[in-house]
Amino acid sequence: MVALMGVPVLGPLLGKGFVEIEYVGRRSGQVFRTPVNYMKKGDEYVIGVAMPDKKSWWRNFLGEGSPILLHFRDEQVRGHATARRDEKGRVTVRVRPDALG
Repeated sequence: MVALMGVPVLGPLLGKGFVEIEYVGRRSGQVFRTPVNYMKKGDEYVIGVAMPDKKSWWRNFLGEGSPILLHFRDEQVRGHATARRDEKGRVTVRVRPDALG
């Protein structure tokens, strides 16, 4: 997916609704990057995690959350992400961008 986002004609079409996130693993300390689907809601970015039990990246943002970097096609946004699982098992990661200035 990341490679396709860089294709001149296809990239802008696929880039809508997708962003590559960069974060530090809570146990490994390694930097990871992965593409995710997102929505903008007010001042926040909201990432719905499909099949959360088959993925582990979102667990880095449980509890108090942690820093995240969003790599959009034309810009990068630093922020703080927190993950929550609802009563039905759905997982949402909310990213609050860092204040500017």
